[in-house]
Amino acid sequence: MTGNIAILGYGLSAIGPGIGVGLIFAAYINGVARQPEARGMLQPIAFLGMAITEALAIFGIALAFVFKAG
Repeated sequence: MTGNIAILGYGLSAIGPGIGVGLIFAAYINGVARQPEARGMLQPIAFLGMAITEALAIFGIALAFVFKAG
C-alpha cells in the first residue's frame, strides 16, 4: 500500500466544514422563517460564518499539501 495519509486526513477533515455550513444555513433559514424582518441582520452573520467555516477547509487542504511535500 502506497500513498500519503495527509490526503486521507483532509478527506476526513472536510466533513466538519460541510456539516458546519449546513448547520449555519439551517439556522439562518429557520430564523428568517420565524421572523422575516430580521433577514437583513441575519444574512451577513450567516455569510460570515460560512466564510470562516470554509476557511478552515481551505486551511486543511493547504496543510495536506504541505505535509504531502514534506
